[in-house]
Amino acid sequence: MDPLEAPARTRDLPSFLLTRNALTARQLLAARLDARSMRHAHFSTLAAIDEFGPLSQAELGRRIGLDRSDVTAVIADLEARGLLDRSPDPADRRRNLVLVNARGRTELETLEQIVQQVQDDFLAPLAPDERTQLHRLLRKLAGVPTVDPAGD
Repeated sequence: MDPLEAPARTRDLPSFLLTRNALTARQLLAARLDARSMRHAHFSTLAAIDEFGPLSQAELGRRIGLDRSDVTAVIADLEARGLLDRSPDPADRRRNLVLVNARGRTELETLEQIVQQVQDDFLAPLAPDERTQLHRLLRKLAGVPTVDPAGD
């Protein structure tokens, strides 16, 4: 959709512009990840488990915003690819914990490079200081604490 085809009442709304840009960025990322037969959920799953350590499927779903059935399917897919391992939770044998193995960490590194390249391509029209400003403002809108590089 060309933003100029949207009604004038909507096309200048920040929410419209944010949504439009988010859609464009997601499409770029989806195309690049698809070349590896991966989806954003695969990347998010590997990243969350790598960062937070072994997680139950329920906790993983809460952290990355996926419902139980989607988490189950993504984990099964990553496990079939040899990127994740499951083991019984020592605190509750009824649950399994999901862990990223060595192959999964290697794949995650590759996916991180792809994601970073997509970010760079998507933000290419912006000067470095504009990128920094945009990032800071988006974090503020999302309620994510900002980090001051000067330490102030």
